Order: sequence, then structure tokens, then C-alpha cells
Amino acid sequence: MRNILKNVKRSLALAAVALAGISLFPGTAAARSDDGQAQSTTQPVVGGTRAAEGEFPFMVRLSMGCGGALYSKTLVLTAAHCVSGSGANTSITVTAGSVDLQSPNAIKVKSTRVLQAPGYNGSGKDWALIKLAQPINLPTLKIADTTAYNNGTFTIAGWGAATEGGGQQRYLLKATVPFVDDATCQSAYGGDIIPNEEICAGYLQQGGVDTCQGDSGGPMFRKDSNGQWIEVGIVSWGQGCARPGYPGVYTEVSTFASAIQSGAAQLGG
Repeated sequence: MRNILKNVKRSLALAAVALAGISLFPGTAAARSDDGQAQSTTQPVVGGTRAAEGEFPFMVRLSMGCGGALYSKTLVLTAAHCVSGSGANTSITVTAGSVDLQSPNAIKVKSTRVLQAPGYNGSGKDWALIKLAQPINLPTLKIADTTAYNNGTFTIAGWGAATEGGGQQRYLLKATVPFVDDATCQSAYGGDIIPNEEICAGYLQQGGVDTCQGDSGGPMFRKDSNGQWIEVGIVSWGQGCARPGYPGVYTEVSTFASAIQSGAAQLGG
């Protein structure tokens, strides 16, 4: 099993999931310095620009410090490492309907249940579904069920900080990143990637654009053959943020499409 302190999970919720015993403050996550000691970092959606109101209506913010996307009117798809397990859960607040988290028009809905990917142990299978107490009447984001869209340029979005060391954002930021093939990503991470479960994207040589802490669980998406948005990846982990030589690592949605669909049926969504 991979040491997830070595390659930083991009969540503000890790203290409750996988970093027990490490003190975290809002907007921070634990990383490893070159000498192997734990250190505190605060990291953003690097290189992003503000999204227009209504540009990505399926985007949601989760109260534990993660992102997500509306899989259906009553379900949010996010990362497994953002939640603590499966079962009844009314502690999560989902904010949707505005790029401005403080907008009076923002919709806030509580969770009722959570389904974490069966068999998730911190290595791969990084997806989860959150059942909502009431429907959110906004466009949803369909998921890729084929590898046909695992290429090209992807869009990423989130409310992470705008600069490394800064705070989380009030307004949704967006950016684009290119696909990085498995072999190149494996080389970058010393063989730590799980082929067919993870997909990589980023500007490998120059860095500068990436997702980071606070963006975990958010979608990586692109247009399909009909010009509609489709979710190809889920923000999962990476070494630092936007560092040259280290692309972002995302859950490969197409691999888990059938499991996600089964989970959605189980939750009644």
C-alpha cells in the first residue's frame, strides 16, 4: 500500500481519514520534505482563472474541504479519501448553484448517506458517492464509461487557494491541463501509479497549472463527441502542486464506471 504522506492527497479532510495524529489547520495538508519529515503545506488550484457564473453548474463544494460533481440530482461523486467510510452520514453540507460560495443564491443541502468505494484502502479506487437529503435541480455531469476520452486537454476546477501558501477561494477557479501517458507518469512517480485505475494530467516540464489541497474529489472533464461535458477523472493526489516533473494524479473514472453506477443504484440515486 502506498504511503499517502509521500504523495500528498489533495484534501482538507485528511485528518479524519488518513492523517490521524498529525495536526492540521484549515487550508493545510501534510506533506513530506526531502528529509522525510512531516511539514505543513497549503496548496491551490494553481494557475487558474475565475469561472463564469453557470459555466460549470455541476460543480459542488463539500463542507469537509473537498470538491465534487453532481452525478445525479440526488448524488455527488467525489473522492474516497474525502470521506471516512460508508453508511448513514448527515454531517456533510453540499454547496452548489453559484461560483461564489457566499452568494445568497447558493444552494445548501445536507447529506444522508455515503458510499465509499468498496475495498478502498488508501491506494487506488479513490471514488465515493454522497446521497443528498433533497434533490438539487441543476445540470449533472455524466461519467466516462470508455477510455475513448482519456486523452487530449482536460478542464479542472475548484475552490482551492490561488497561490501556494494562500487560503481557500470564495470563487470557483478553472484551468486546463494536458493528458500525460502512464509510462511518463510512472517514471515521474517512481512506479507509484496504478495503471488503469489512475490517469495523469499536467504540464510535465514547466509545471505551473494543477489542482491542489481543497480540490480533492472535484472532476477532471472534457467535451465528448457530442460536445457535452464528461467526467474523465477525479482529483486524487500528487507530489506538491504544479511542480515541474510531477503531473496531477486522478482517479480514472472509466475504470470504475460500472461500480459507480451500481453504487448509485444502491443509494437510490
